[in-house]
Amino acid sequence: MLVEAGLDGFAGTIAHSPRRSPTLERRRRWERRFRWCLRLSDAAVILVSVGLSLLLQRVLGEVQTTAWIASAMLVTLWYLLLAGVRSRESQCLGSGTAEYQRVVNATWLSFGITAICALAFNWSGERVLLFSALPGGVIGLLLSRWLWRRWLQRQRAAGHYALRTLVVGERLDVEYVIRTLRAGDQGFHVIGATLFGADRAPLTVGGRRYPVHGSIDQVAAVASRIGADTIVVASRPEHDPTFVRELSWKLEGTAANLVLSNQLTDVVGPRISFRPVEGLPMLQISIPSYEGGYHLLKRGLDICVAVLALAFIAVITPVLALAIKLDSPGAVFFAQWRVGRDGRLFKMYKFRTMVVEAEERLVSLLDRNEGAGVLFKMRNDPRVTRVGRVLRKISLDELPQFWNVLRGDMSVVGPRPPLPGEVTAYDGTVVRRLYVKPGITGPWQVSGRSDLSWDESVRLDLSYVENWSVMNDLQIMWRTARVMVQREGAY
Repeated sequence: MLVEAGLDGFAGTIAHSPRRSPTLERRRRWERRFRWCLRLSDAAVILVSVGLSLLLQRVLGEVQTTAWIASAMLVTLWYLLLAGVRSRESQCLGSGTAEYQRVVNATWLSFGITAICALAFNWSGERVLLFSALPGGVIGLLLSRWLWRRWLQRQRAAGHYALRTLVVGERLDVEYVIRTLRAGDQGFHVIGATLFGADRAPLTVGGRRYPVHGSIDQVAAVASRIGADTIVVASRPEHDPTFVRELSWKLEGTAANLVLSNQLTDVVGPRISFRPVEGLPMLQISIPSYEGGYHLLKRGLDICVAVLALAFIAVITPVLALAIKLDSPGAVFFAQWRVGRDGRLFKMYKFRTMVVEAEERLVSLLDRNEGAGVLFKMRNDPRVTRVGRVLRKISLDELPQFWNVLRGDMSVVGPRPPLPGEVTAYDGTVVRRLYVKPGITGPWQVSGRSDLSWDESVRLDLSYVENWSVMNDLQIMWRTARVMVQREGAY
């Protein structure tokens, strides 16, 4: 006889896995649509670049069978590796350099594997394929991803496809997080906050009011009620080590992301890695290094960009020099002592934008300073010439600094080069700006320039000093071109 034991009194399942809320389902739906758009555009770019390479081979001679095999292999690998390196992951789309880095990594890897196979099996015609498809393909992919990013940013600015965010924590921490999210372009749309304790007064950040909902033990219910799909924990309650874990359980089916914010990541974010040790989750922070191979690579990039820029500058300098001389008497170029890496002094060159006696007239204008911290800035500085005002608006006065870059005094991207008088007012934290070479452009240039507060300018520079990368430098160069056109914060 078959005996079935252990089922007495069992009335059915006692647990149900969480189901997605309508808010979460809407977010998943647009993320899926956006990823399909990326898949189609990636496939189109890959097919066009490889197809043009085959066409070039046809023009140069007959296309061998092995060339078709190599092309099919490259197309397949390229497309699959773009997915394999998670270049379409929602967390890296819309901002930052991670998406571009993954696209480039997938491209190099697919071409490398194809080249190794071609060499191993002695395929013919693969050189034309690799050397013609590579530059066009990677440029096409980066351009298409940038165009999609611009589209997504416009949609988010209009209130679509944004991460509806609830910020949780102490009032000061929540205000800091909201202020930071408002300044960035990460797609976070803050719709409310939940504060610790009995504090229910609305928040006002940057002139905008944010409602405060519920209490700390009602976060999941609040998120569901107001339609939030992202929860940012600005700070955690004391003496409650399980708060984050239990909150993540409660949010299952309600929110897509639980983000832990810490002001530590304001400086060392890219150097943080997750490292579990015997079940203990640990955050590992790599100590920054200010020498080595990556810095040599940065120097190589500086030299290449400086040489190209100086060739262009040589063409337009006669025109600018004539305009400067006709507008006001004095030299065409202006040289000023600045402080570089490790406190070394160097002469920085610019096109002259002020009258000759500008330094002597500075004392009489100090009480009208509109600059941040130790900086002197005036929106309508009477010392600036008519031509100088135009040059400053479109940043053409900075072009001679590429000579400083070529000489090694400066880098294309870096912190703002300070005056000796400014450095004497630095404290022990701000002096870290001098750990790397100053730059013609930098995070301050693409984030508001003269409109930035002193504290914000220092924060951006310190973050750059410790977390720079070549890809980030390239992105800042690209964003600088946009800022020059928009002319925000330049005076």
